[in-house]
Amino acid sequence: MGRISAQLASIIERFDGRELDAHYLAFFECFNQGLFFEAHEVLEKIWLPQRKEANGLFYKGLIQLAGAFVHLQKSRLGPAGALLKLARQNLERYRPIHEHLDVNSVVELIDDWSDQLTRGQFIENPLGSRRPSKLKLIPTA
Repeated sequence: MGRISAQLASIIERFDGRELDAHYLAFFECFNQGLFFEAHEVLEKIWLPQRKEANGLFYKGLIQLAGAFVHLQKSRLGPAGALLKLARQNLERYRPIHEHLDVNSVVELIDDWSDQLTRGQFIENPLGSRRPSKLKLIPTA
């Protein structure tokens, strides 16, 4: 992952000692704050050693989702659409719930943003007029 910014390190540290991996939890914190690049970076720490294991494509899909929003922030709509498609393909297999995440709602979010890009003919950036829904984990029973 390289050098972690002090801000990102602080976010990760806040989640130390929880049931779920601090980097996984930090991904959602960053994503929900609109820190999409940081969300991508923090989850790579988990994904890289597990990329060929059962959760590899799950983490890859979340990283691609964050990457799509990085492209939207930079108004690179074609690459954003391509990453949304890849994220959906990777996350689809983990429906309905995986790692405390309602994957169905994430796939719906992806479909919504993909539809908006298509309706805008990849010319209008939907991120200019709205923010993505917050990603929420399902609490353990």
